[in-house]
Amino acid sequence: MCCPQHPLHSKQRREVPRHPSFKRLAVAGVVAATLTACGGSDNSNNFIPFVPPPAATNPPPASPAVPGTMDVKLIAFNDLHGNLEPPKLSINAPAKGGGTVPVPAGGAAYLASAIASLKAKNSNNAVVSAGDMIGASPLVSALFLDESTIEAVNAMKIDFNAVGNHEFDKGQTELLRMKNGGCAKNTALEPCRVNKSFPGANFGFLAANTVKGDGNTLFPATGMKTFTKDGATVKVAFIGMTLKGTPNIVTPAGVAGLTFKDEADTANALIPQLKAQGADAIVVVIHEGGTTTVGYNDKSCAGLSGDILPILNKLDTSVDIVISGHTHRSYVCDYGKTNPAKPFLLTSAGQYGTLLTDINLTIDTRTRKVTAKAADNVIVQGEAYTSGTTTVALTDQYPTFDKNQEVAALINQYLTIAGPLVQRVVGSLTATATRTQTASKESVLGNLIADAQLTATSPAGKGAAQIAFMNPGGVRADLAPAGDGSVTYGQIFAVQPFGNSLVVKTMTGAQIKAVLEQQFNSGSNTVAAPKVLLPSAGFTYSYSTSAPAGSRISNLSLNGTAMADGTSYRVTMNSFLATGGDNFTVFNQGTDTLGGDQDVDALEAYIKANSPLTPPATNRITVLP
Repeated sequence: MCCPQHPLHSKQRREVPRHPSFKRLAVAGVVAATLTACGGSDNSNNFIPFVPPPAATNPPPASPAVPGTMDVKLIAFNDLHGNLEPPKLSINAPAKGGGTVPVPAGGAAYLASAIASLKAKNSNNAVVSAGDMIGASPLVSALFLDESTIEAVNAMKIDFNAVGNHEFDKGQTELLRMKNGGCAKNTALEPCRVNKSFPGANFGFLAANTVKGDGNTLFPATGMKTFTKDGATVKVAFIGMTLKGTPNIVTPAGVAGLTFKDEADTANALIPQLKAQGADAIVVVIHEGGTTTVGYNDKSCAGLSGDILPILNKLDTSVDIVISGHTHRSYVCDYGKTNPAKPFLLTSAGQYGTLLTDINLTIDTRTRKVTAKAADNVIVQGEAYTSGTTTVALTDQYPTFDKNQEVAALINQYLTIAGPLVQRVVGSLTATATRTQTASKESVLGNLIADAQLTATSPAGKGAAQIAFMNPGGVRADLAPAGDGSVTYGQIFAVQPFGNSLVVKTMTGAQIKAVLEQQFNSGSNTVAAPKVLLPSAGFTYSYSTSAPAGSRISNLSLNGTAMADGTSYRVTMNSFLATGGDNFTVFNQGTDTLGGDQDVDALEAYIKANSPLTPPATNRITVLP
């Protein structure tokens, strides 16, 4: 019968120690003898020679191979504009059976989940916004100075926002509060009405081409993010900028003392130092953009045009990705097909959080170069909606995202506070007042707003105004009454969300004519792309775009009386125009300035006093050949 298993028998399967002691060698010999006896032996004297096992020769464990490449995911959006609630918009996407299908998109709670879903696909990721995150926002954000949007995006855990022009709507001091937090009052609205300890943004603001008087940038010019995998490390650098034309499209007082430098020159000057800091990929995040003639994710990028092109054509070829915005368009472009000398990947994610751009880079860890890059615009499908008589249902042809409960709870908190104010009826209209431009470039709603502002400032103590002008870009939504004709405060706030105040100045007839000439010939205001001011009732004039510059305006009349160049008039405008906004610099020449009410308050008072109000005609401007 064989011997029972020796208690050391099972230990023979373990790895032999690298430096066995003499004692262990002796034990091994005894065990060997015992095992031989159990199995029987031909050796008559049972002599078992002692043979020490061979010395351990196992080499030290090899270090894991460093990967030759590393994949990095970038997630981008732009022009959120405080759209915390779903904006009731859809994306026309290719349908499986041909044609297109409308996909309901947007809503910050769904956007947060979509970002998290993309992050989960690659832990080496960065999330960036290409500007206009705040400003020109719906009421649930604008009523609270966009604090609600900053807090919602904080929950999304993004990395950087390249400030856009609308971030400056309430001035640079208020913009600094958005980043740094606190409850300093920099506007007519009260800060911190919901969160008494507003924290500011937990992500970086970038503003490489926004320079203060001391030569420093308003916010950091660049950001860097480092990624590691199996012993390899790569770095991705981000250059954030807004368009250099920002001073022409925001309240000049809000950017006083700031200079907006050329975008391409700024980026090119930063690249050597970013390379010196170890950047393996360069990403430009810029609030400027273009348009295409194809769908939201069509990679052909057909018909690409716009102000982004001259910037791309000047950019250093070391740039790998250009994430853009401003035009509210969506595209994914291999710009190398347009200009082979500039092989950038150009992207934009539309507007209002309806899309995210999913960008994937492959970086060679030895050459420190990007070897592959691709992108897709992903629809943020969250919930169905009804707008007017149209209902857009969810579709199973594209992914849906659940609500992020933290963001949803935050939005509900702000909506609860805003609710009574939003639903308050301010008056009634007999018909919808639209912002659609007529042949003369007037709009019904623009004229109505001008009338409201003239009424608010015509009393002697309010400025004794005779004429009012409204800028078309400040009219942000149509004013459509309910079935009973009623309109709410929430609706009029959506029409004028900027919180501008009214200003009255004395201007001569010649100055008024000169400011109207600037509609066609001042900065970005051109004959091809004019900005036609909306005039109040009683003021009429004519224009001819075929006439020479400086001679396009004629027949100025106030209440049926021809206006004289040398006569002084009291003119109302909002605080944006009052300091030369939208390139109307002649407004700066006005004198005897008197400040007035908030623009939305003037509109509310006018509708209330004239209800049911019949929207005005668009017959104040005559277009001549």
